[in-house]
Amino acid sequence: MASLVAYDGSDSDTEPEPVGCPGAGGQMKDTCGMGTEGAKEPAKHRPDAPSSLWEGMGSHCLPLVPLGRSEQRSCPSQRLQWPRKEPAVTSPPSESPCLPLWTSRTPTGHVPLEAVRCKGLKPPWRTCHPSDPTFCFPTKSEVTGGNGNSLQKKRQEDCIVPYTPKRLRQSQAMSINVGTGSAAEPQGPSAGCAPGPALSRVAPRVSECIRPYLDSQYKETTIPRNVLFHLQGHGGPVNGVQWCPVLSQSHLLLSTSMDRTFKVWDAVDLGRCLQTYTSHTEAVRAARWAPCGQRVLSGGFDFALHLTDLETGTQLFRGQSDFRITTLKFHPKDHNLFVCGGFSSEIKAWDIRTGKVVRGYKAAVQQTLDILFLQEGSEFLSSTDASSRDSADRTIIAWDFRTAAKISNQIFHERYTCPSLALHPREPVFLAQTNGNYLALFSAVWPYRMSRRRRYEGHKVEGYSVGCECSPDGDLLVTGSADGRILLYSFRTASRARTLQGHAQACVGVTFHPVLPSVLATCSWEGDVKVWH
Repeated sequence: MASLVAYDGSDSDTEPEPVGCPGAGGQMKDTCGMGTEGAKEPAKHRPDAPSSLWEGMGSHCLPLVPLGRSEQRSCPSQRLQWPRKEPAVTSPPSESPCLPLWTSRTPTGHVPLEAVRCKGLKPPWRTCHPSDPTFCFPTKSEVTGGNGNSLQKKRQEDCIVPYTPKRLRQSQAMSINVGTGSAAEPQGPSAGCAPGPALSRVAPRVSECIRPYLDSQYKETTIPRNVLFHLQGHGGPVNGVQWCPVLSQSHLLLSTSMDRTFKVWDAVDLGRCLQTYTSHTEAVRAARWAPCGQRVLSGGFDFALHLTDLETGTQLFRGQSDFRITTLKFHPKDHNLFVCGGFSSEIKAWDIRTGKVVRGYKAAVQQTLDILFLQEGSEFLSSTDASSRDSADRTIIAWDFRTAAKISNQIFHERYTCPSLALHPREPVFLAQTNGNYLALFSAVWPYRMSRRRRYEGHKVEGYSVGCECSPDGDLLVTGSADGRILLYSFRTASRARTLQGHAQACVGVTFHPVLPSVLATCSWEGDVKVWH
């Protein structure tokens, strides 16, 4: 290739152009074979330029002068001021091309180790041994012309740390923690972070203890007597527990806590925490399994609503409410809808698909304590903190879900609030936990009359949000107590079947296992969870 610079008095013989000088195609070529666009026209001799820069140009090109700061750890693109253009990587025709592993954000001339190791690629610099944490390139590069003349171009020795994507770094860190058997519980990824491989422990599987019960009908519930697992790990009071609604995955237990987290436990086989999720910045007051069993909807005192995929840890839905969340429930038929209430006079229905509020239910109250769906989702009940000296005509309100109209607010006429509600699985009745230290029984159809003959007494509420529930066969009722006890009642006779001395502080959450006939989970204000059998 002919030289682009001609001088007076020089003969017409052309000289070969060394690599590293501007070529005729306007490309600045480096010794590594990578080029960037340069000036398309040759530079002309200017009178004001120093004559020393032009001496000897008839025989060879001068080395490039570094521009700007000369740092020992600066990359070639900073020293030579090359334009930002992605390096062209070629592979021999006989071999399949290897896709480049860099992105558009990577500086020009920076090639990761993964790209260098691909078969068929020529590395731009000499790479060190894999055990060396740095990449080193030679200090001298020799370029030989066609006439045998050689030009040595000096380079300072430099080491470049390869760019590792954030997702790869997190995956490696997770693998190290799992391999070393760290005693610390795995933390779920925060919003916007890629999950690690440790999240696969929440992947769907069938427990060997539950498998024999899946093909048979639920048997008679037996009263639990002993503690199977004592689960500890929350740093604050546990607000509630719930078994996974999918029967084949019902070994998973969900717990929500005031320590800003919710956990998923293997409470049947292993008795340990599988994953901790920290998507909230304040106390998590309510969380519910999605009917599919693979997601959890949570709400807290940070006004936030999150739908979390348990296997990947990603946030599938994020909503921002204008009040603190204390209760939420999925619609029993349309699982894309849910209602939530809290420290507000309004209950809101959300659509996960659009991420917007689709309906509001307003009442002259200050707080919603619990929500319960009736009639396959066409109606729902809300318990509130509204009460007066002799009457609480707004303590329990029945709503029409579609029209947001009040069906009735004359349901409970006593002067106690009801912190929790529970539906009977087989009969059209529901239970209301009252601050009068008893469970009241109501009809689940209009006009929702309260039973005067059947009342379940003996436990204490004392202002705590004490939960209650019916067994899957409907024969037993279970409730917590402010003194830490767990009380079981016969549904038919309202007599006390058994009292368990469960916790040192108030027991606020109780739930029967949906498949195993003698398993019960409880939680307390102390921050622990117990599984009974």
